[in-house]
Amino acid sequence: MASTETRELEVRSSEPPRLRMLGQIRAILRHREVLGNLTSKDLKVKYKSTVLGVIWSMLNPLMYLLVFWVVFTYFMPSGIPNFAVYLLSGLLGYTLFSTGLAGSTGSIVDNAALVSKVAFPREILPLAAVGASLVNFFYQFLVLIAFLLAIGYPFLGPSLLLVPGALAVLLLFTTALGVGTAALNVRYRDTRHLIELSLVAWFWVTPIVYPASLVLDRFGGASVAAKIFLANPLTAITLAFQRGIYGGDAEGLKQLPDPGMLWYWYRLGLVAAASLVLLFLTWRVFFRMSGDFAEEL
Repeated sequence: MASTETRELEVRSSEPPRLRMLGQIRAILRHREVLGNLTSKDLKVKYKSTVLGVIWSMLNPLMYLLVFWVVFTYFMPSGIPNFAVYLLSGLLGYTLFSTGLAGSTGSIVDNAALVSKVAFPREILPLAAVGASLVNFFYQFLVLIAFLLAIGYPFLGPSLLLVPGALAVLLLFTTALGVGTAALNVRYRDTRHLIELSLVAWFWVTPIVYPASLVLDRFGGASVAAKIFLANPLTAITLAFQRGIYGGDAEGLKQLPDPGMLWYWYRLGLVAAASLVLLFLTWRVFFRMSGDFAEEL
C-alpha cells in the first residue's frame, strides 16, 4: 500500500506546474505588504548614504534636458519648436521603461538570499522593481509639470487624458517583458547584459530626440520601414505621451504624425492587447522556471 502511494506521489510531482493566474493574483494581493516593502527597499538602497536622496531622480531628466538641449540647439539644430518640452514628454516614459526593465531583469538574482529563505510569490520581485521606477517617474513628472508652468506652456486640455492611458499601457508592457527577462536571467546571466545593450538601441529607434514625422516622411507612411517603426510598442506609447503633453500647443501638434486623439488611443489599445498576450506567455515561463530558482542561485 505504501509503495502505491509513493508511486502516485512521484507521478504527480513530476508533472510540470501549471499557472493558475487568478490564484496567483490572489497570492500576490495577500503579499501586497511584502510588495510595498520591497519597493521601498529598492528606493532606499538606490539612494542610501546620499545627501540629495530622491532629488537625484529629478536631476536625471534635467541632465538629459541640458545635454540634448545644448547639442540639438547649438551643434545639431533639430528645428523642433519648444524642443525641451518635446524631449521631456517622451523621455520620462522611456526612463520608466528602461529602469523598470533593467531592475526587474536582475531582481531575482539580486535578491538571491531572500528567494532561497522566504516563501512568497516570486513575481513580487520584478513587480517591486517596476514599482520603484514608477515612484521615480512621479517625481520626474513633477519636474516636467513645474517646467511647463514656469514657461507657460499650454498643456491642459482633453489630450492630457492620453498621459494616464499611456502610463498604464507602459506599465503593462514593462511588466510583461520584465517578468520574462527576470526568469531567464536566473539561468542565463547574459540576459541582463543583453537587455542593457538593447535599451541603448531601443532609445534611438523611439522618437524621443527626433519627431516621428521625420521617419514617416522619409520612408512614406505606407512603406514597410514606416510600419516597422510604428510597430515598436514604445513608439506608440511615446507618441501618446507627446500628444498628451507636447501636442497641447498648435506648433507642437504639427510635429506629431496625427492631430486626432483617436489615432493614439487606437495604437495604445493595440499595444495593450499585445502586452496582455505577452504577459500571459512570460508569466507561464516565469512560473515554470521559478521552482528551480533557489537551486540555480
